[in-house]
Amino acid sequence: MTLLDGIRSPADVRRLPVGQLPQLAMDVRNRIVDVVGRKGGHFASNLGVVELTIALHYSFDFLRDRLLWDVGHQCYPHKLLTGRNDRFDTIRQAGGLAGFPETSESEYDLFNVGHAGTAIATAVGMARGDSQMKRDNSVVAVVGDASIVNGVAFEGLNQAGTLDRQFLCILNDNEWGIAPSQGAVAEHLAKFRTSGVYEELKSHAKSLLPKLPVIGKTMFEALVHLKEGIKATVSPHQMFEQMGFVYVGPIDGHDVGHLIEVLQALKDVHRPVLLHVHTKKGNGCDWAVADPGKFHATRPFVVEDGKATIQGGSGKNWTRAFVDCLIKLAETDERIYAMTAGMPDGTGLDKFAEKFPERCRDIGIAESCTVDMAGGMARSGLRPVCAIYSTFLQRAFDQVFQEVVLQGHPVMFCMDRAGLVGGDGAVHHGFLDIAYLRGFPNMVVMAPMDEIELLEAMRFGLTLDTATAIRYPRDTVPEPTPGCVPFEMGVSRRLREGKDATILAYGVMSHQALEAAEVLSGAGYEVAVVNARFAKPIDREMVREAVGRGGPVATVEDHSVSGGFGSAVLETMVDMGLPIGKFRRLGMPADRFVRHGSRGGQMAEVGIDASGIASAVQQMLEEPAGGNGANGSGVGRATRLGRTGEMLSN
Repeated sequence: MTLLDGIRSPADVRRLPVGQLPQLAMDVRNRIVDVVGRKGGHFASNLGVVELTIALHYSFDFLRDRLLWDVGHQCYPHKLLTGRNDRFDTIRQAGGLAGFPETSESEYDLFNVGHAGTAIATAVGMARGDSQMKRDNSVVAVVGDASIVNGVAFEGLNQAGTLDRQFLCILNDNEWGIAPSQGAVAEHLAKFRTSGVYEELKSHAKSLLPKLPVIGKTMFEALVHLKEGIKATVSPHQMFEQMGFVYVGPIDGHDVGHLIEVLQALKDVHRPVLLHVHTKKGNGCDWAVADPGKFHATRPFVVEDGKATIQGGSGKNWTRAFVDCLIKLAETDERIYAMTAGMPDGTGLDKFAEKFPERCRDIGIAESCTVDMAGGMARSGLRPVCAIYSTFLQRAFDQVFQEVVLQGHPVMFCMDRAGLVGGDGAVHHGFLDIAYLRGFPNMVVMAPMDEIELLEAMRFGLTLDTATAIRYPRDTVPEPTPGCVPFEMGVSRRLREGKDATILAYGVMSHQALEAAEVLSGAGYEVAVVNARFAKPIDREMVREAVGRGGPVATVEDHSVSGGFGSAVLETMVDMGLPIGKFRRLGMPADRFVRHGSRGGQMAEVGIDASGIASAVQQMLEEPAGGNGANGSGVGRATRLGRTGEMLSN
């Protein structure tokens, strides 16, 4: 029986003597190591905030007060202390706990979050809302040093500085985001950390605190005046104080007693305060501290003799395939310049940077800035390749429009994690990129079905004088399908002949379509399969031939059915004056979010695995003509498949 086993809510934490909290921290850390070691998940970031999380729940009552986590991948200790320890083994599993804050799980989770930079602004909104509603409570936002450089975070700081009430922003400075923090602010903080002033101030603070009242004006004033002697340019206080904050710190983020003393002193201060907390990502596991990027979001691992070995996945993944293709192309095209927004490891660009360090840059968690810079580079004659997760490119929608497409700049967007992403769930699914990109004039939108096609798509995109987008999933790369030919603008690739029906698949979904066609062949139906390759421009002859066969036509995509590839095919049919006949779009549901689980399980859930596709096409083949209803909606016709798409008929 551990101390953690007795924690059913933060009220139980507050009943413990402060002297027992280091043991609680050890219990929390051991629980995270055990579960993530067996199941995988976000690791180093959670180990880094164990003591901070305990101190926060000890010092505040977040049933009344407000706690907002930026990004949210560091919420595991928070979940363990808020009544979810007994379900922690289910984290990121289908039907289990989410890997991010989830409002449906607990009243202690205020927002479903997964993107960086939002906590300060939403916390300011809650602070103003609570004041307007005459609530007397505290508001706390916890933000990492990598997230605070995000544009939205700075906008939030600007608004927070105008508050006339309590507001506490905690800067969790661990020197890392998912990769080393980037930019001038990060360099400023690093310079401060490595100066002798930092250690001197920390030591001064710890020696002074025991001599002062734990709570009250005297304690607060003492904390504020600790920095008066270090107002040299090396101190980060100037930046935050000029935005209206009282700057306090830095303090040791792993000394839980010291954290509680400071939080108690700051909790009732009627001004915006920024508390600078220094932590180590992966704290408590030397091997995670040594390589926090490797253990940021990890597969299951085994610890032996003080070292952790991550269990290998089977087969090559799309991320590695992408960077191998990019390196191959960059060897003969000196115009290529690779960029990412805080995800060099996740996008594979860390490998590219090893070979071409002068032609690769991590901009930090700043997708909008990344795309704007890419526009400027393209204007100067380079061929920028922006490797950004599909869900994160949403954050730069306006910049894609203004600085790239409107200008006619040839920037290539390579979107990893497109479609269903498995354990990260709804906050990370890339389910909108086709919809929001294909509306841009002259944008070319592509999806390969294997690594050979990925290389050909990228090679083709580099020949164009317009913006291009290429999507691929978080998955293992399938074995190549024989017969690949170079990409041509708006030309699809026929994979299988068949007279009874046609499946038009987009990119990697071609493999599930081929498997479905095999299943249908066993039932006596011969179904044609086409890899569309392009969502824009659509291959009009492909559409004409599919309709001309006279049988049902189904589109399959790893994307929302709303505004995606299937919608583009349907629009093309209408534009060409073709009879729609039996037509169905298979993809992610338009009006509900798909929860976390395995990618394969999610595909089965929404009916775009081979079995689901075969079932949907067979239903269309065996349904009487006109049997779909005048409204053209097939929703609800099949127990499983009816949730996933729409069927149209005339």
